[in-house]
Amino acid sequence: MLLRSIAVLAAANLMNNKVAPRLGPLTSTAATAALVAMARRSGLSWEELGFEHGRRGAIAGGALAAAVATAYTVGISHPRTRPLFHDERALSLSHARVLEEALLQVPLGTVLLEEVGFRGALYAMLRQRHGTVAATAVSSALFGLWHILPAMDMARANPALGALTAGESPNHLDMARVVAGSVVSTAAAGVLFCELRRHNGLLAPAMLHLATNSLGYLFARIAAKKK
Repeated sequence: MLLRSIAVLAAANLMNNKVAPRLGPLTSTAATAALVAMARRSGLSWEELGFEHGRRGAIAGGALAAAVATAYTVGISHPRTRPLFHDERALSLSHARVLEEALLQVPLGTVLLEEVGFRGALYAMLRQRHGTVAATAVSSALFGLWHILPAMDMARANPALGALTAGESPNHLDMARVVAGSVVSTAAAGVLFCELRRHNGLLAPAMLHLATNSLGYLFARIAAKKK
């Protein structure tokens, strides 16, 4: 079941990033359902999959989402950090498409699958067999590798953020370093998300993830108006 789950995630990643990005919500919902079904067939309970601590998760997730909004507000207020929000993936879209990304593509196409997939099903399967440390390490490493394709798009759409990730100048971006930096940083984020999931259930990391990505579209538009 574990290898099948990884195969489902890999197929969804390819579909969402290369084959049919606009169908991401459908692809991710189907993949999420398949992963949950496989996890349940392997004997995992809903609680083991992270569907627990709803109230605690909502409180923690809400606080973290507010922290993201605060950090973004501070970030766009300063000229030195404002370029980090210049993202053509948001600026090139119509208002309707921005809303689609923030309210549909991100929640269903990204957060649902990544949280239930990596922090729910995959984490639970690994934890059942190998313990918490291994589950956190392996699921987070795979989460980092999952972002290879998105990192390439990020480098083209947001050179300043790509440069920060790679540790070099925006004018001389090395794609390999951008991808490597993105893999490492998202794997580290995966560890944080796993700990949030372990203590608060899936809702807390999902809310943090949603705020980070969806608010990014909003703040990219706001930052552009401040120039």
